[in-house]
Amino acid sequence: MFFSKTAVATAVLSLLQITSAAPAAEGSSKLVARESGDLTYYNPSVGYGACGWLNGDHEHVAALNKVQFDPSTPNGNPNRNTLCGRKLRVRSNGREVVVAIVDRCPSCNYGDLDLSPSAFQALGYNPANGGRFRGDWSWL
Repeated sequence: MFFSKTAVATAVLSLLQITSAAPAAEGSSKLVARESGDLTYYNPSVGYGACGWLNGDHEHVAALNKVQFDPSTPNGNPNRNTLCGRKLRVRSNGREVVVAIVDRCPSCNYGDLDLSPSAFQALGYNPANGGRFRGDWSWL
Protein backbone atom coordinates (compact mmCIF):
# COMPACT_ATOMS: atom_id res chain seq x y z
CA MET A 1 0.00 0.00 0.00
CA PHE A 2 1.07 3.54 -0.70
CA PHE A 3 0.18 6.51 1.50
CA SER A 4 1.05 10.09 0.73
CA LYS A 5 3.25 12.04 3.15
CA THR A 6 0.33 14.39 3.74
CA ALA A 7 -2.03 11.56 4.71
CA VAL A 8 0.53 10.07 7.11
CA ALA A 9 1.31 13.47 8.67
CA THR A 10 -2.42 14.20 9.11
CA ALA A 11 -2.99 10.81 10.77
CA VAL A 12 -0.06 11.30 13.15
CA LEU A 13 -1.18 14.80 14.10
CA SER A 14 -4.73 13.56 14.73
CA LEU A 15 -3.45 10.84 17.04
CA LEU A 16 -1.27 13.32 18.92
CA GLN A 17 -4.21 15.66 19.45
CA ILE A 18 -6.41 12.85 20.74
CA THR A 19 -3.69 11.56 23.08
CA SER A 20 -2.79 14.98 24.49
CA ALA A 21 -6.44 15.88 25.09
CA ALA A 22 -7.22 12.69 27.00
CA PRO A 23 -7.48 13.27 30.75
CA ALA A 24 -5.43 11.16 33.12
CA ALA A 25 -7.31 8.61 35.16
CA GLU A 26 -7.62 9.37 38.85
CA GLY A 27 -4.54 8.04 40.59
CA SER A 28 -2.47 8.27 37.43
CA SER A 29 0.86 10.04 37.59
CA LYS A 30 0.35 11.58 34.13
CA LEU A 31 0.35 15.36 34.32
CA VAL A 32 -2.76 16.80 32.71
CA ALA A 33 -3.25 20.30 31.41
CA ARG A 34 -5.69 21.54 34.06
CA GLU A 35 -7.07 20.26 37.33
CA SER A 36 -9.65 21.61 39.74
CA GLY A 37 -10.34 21.00 43.39
CA ASP A 38 -10.52 22.48 46.85
CA LEU A 39 -7.92 24.97 48.00
CA THR A 40 -7.07 25.04 51.70
CA TYR A 41 -4.06 26.37 53.56
CA TYR A 42 -1.45 24.94 55.91
CA ASN A 43 1.71 26.17 57.61
CA PRO A 44 4.80 24.71 55.93
CA SER A 45 6.96 26.39 58.58
CA VAL A 46 6.08 23.74 61.20
CA GLY A 47 8.77 21.36 59.91
CA TYR A 48 10.13 19.36 57.02
CA GLY A 49 7.69 18.70 54.18
CA ALA A 50 7.37 15.40 52.34
CA CYS A 51 9.99 16.59 49.85
CA GLY A 52 12.49 16.91 52.71
CA TRP A 53 12.73 20.69 52.62
CA LEU A 54 12.10 23.42 55.19
CA ASN A 55 9.87 26.16 53.85
CA GLY A 56 8.38 29.30 55.33
CA ASP A 57 4.80 30.49 55.47
CA HIS A 58 5.89 33.53 53.41
CA GLU A 59 6.87 31.36 50.42
CA HIS A 60 4.46 30.53 47.62
CA VAL A 61 4.46 26.75 48.09
CA ALA A 62 1.87 23.98 48.21
CA ALA A 63 1.19 20.42 49.29
CA LEU A 64 -0.22 18.23 46.53
CA ASN A 65 -2.95 15.71 47.32
CA LYS A 66 -1.74 12.18 48.07
CA VAL A 67 -3.56 10.66 45.08
CA GLN A 68 -1.51 12.68 42.58
CA PHE A 69 1.68 12.92 44.67
CA ASP A 70 2.22 9.27 45.61
CA PRO A 71 2.57 7.68 42.14
CA SER A 72 5.68 9.84 41.56
CA THR A 73 7.36 8.63 44.77
CA PRO A 74 10.12 6.10 43.93
CA ASN A 75 10.62 3.23 46.39
CA GLY A 76 8.37 4.91 48.96
CA ASN A 77 10.79 7.79 49.55
CA PRO A 78 8.85 11.09 49.18
CA ASN A 79 12.12 13.07 49.34
CA ARG A 80 12.81 11.76 45.83
CA ASN A 81 9.36 12.44 44.43
CA THR A 82 9.75 13.78 40.89
CA LEU A 83 7.02 16.38 41.48
CA CYS A 84 8.98 18.08 44.29
CA GLY A 85 9.87 21.58 43.17
CA ARG A 86 7.54 21.48 40.15
CA LYS A 87 5.66 24.72 39.68
CA LEU A 88 2.00 25.18 38.98
CA ARG A 89 -0.32 28.10 38.39
CA VAL A 90 -3.30 28.24 40.76
CA ARG A 91 -6.43 30.24 39.85
CA SER A 92 -9.30 31.19 42.11
CA ASN A 93 -11.34 34.23 43.07
CA GLY A 94 -10.36 36.00 39.83
CA ARG A 95 -6.66 35.87 40.79
CA GLU A 96 -3.72 33.57 40.22
CA VAL A 97 -0.46 32.63 41.94
CA VAL A 98 2.48 30.40 41.00
CA VAL A 99 3.50 27.89 43.66
CA ALA A 100 6.07 25.10 43.98
CA ILE A 101 5.17 21.63 45.25
CA VAL A 102 7.10 20.98 48.48
CA ASP A 103 4.80 18.66 50.42
CA ARG A 104 2.09 15.98 50.36
CA CYS A 105 -1.43 16.57 51.67
CA PRO A 106 -2.67 13.30 53.22
CA SER A 107 -6.22 14.55 53.82
CA CYS A 108 -6.72 16.15 50.40
CA ASN A 109 -8.74 14.53 47.61
CA TYR A 110 -7.79 14.28 43.95
CA GLY A 111 -7.28 17.78 42.50
CA ASP A 112 -7.01 19.47 45.90
CA LEU A 113 -4.09 21.66 47.01
CA ASP A 114 -3.02 22.82 50.46
CA LEU A 115 -1.44 26.27 50.03
CA SER A 116 0.96 28.26 52.19
CA PRO A 117 -0.61 31.30 53.89
CA SER A 118 1.13 33.68 51.47
CA ALA A 119 -0.18 31.81 48.41
CA PHE A 120 -3.65 31.66 49.99
CA GLN A 121 -3.53 35.43 50.54
CA ALA A 122 -2.33 36.04 46.98
CA LEU A 123 -5.66 34.58 45.86
CA GLY A 124 -7.49 37.08 48.06
CA TYR A 125 -8.32 34.73 50.93
CA ASN A 126 -7.51 35.34 54.59
CA PRO A 127 -5.93 32.35 56.39
CA ALA A 128 -7.07 33.82 59.73
CA ASN A 129 -10.65 33.17 58.60
CA GLY A 130 -9.88 29.60 57.56
CA GLY A 131 -11.81 28.21 54.69
CA ARG A 132 -12.02 25.93 51.73
CA PHE A 133 -12.41 27.41 48.27
CA ARG A 134 -12.73 25.98 44.78
CA GLY A 135 -9.99 26.66 42.28
CA ASP A 136 -8.17 25.23 39.33
CA TRP A 137 -4.49 24.75 38.60
CA SER A 138 -2.14 23.70 35.84
CA TRP A 139 1.46 22.52 35.68
CA LEU A 140 4.05 24.95 34.32
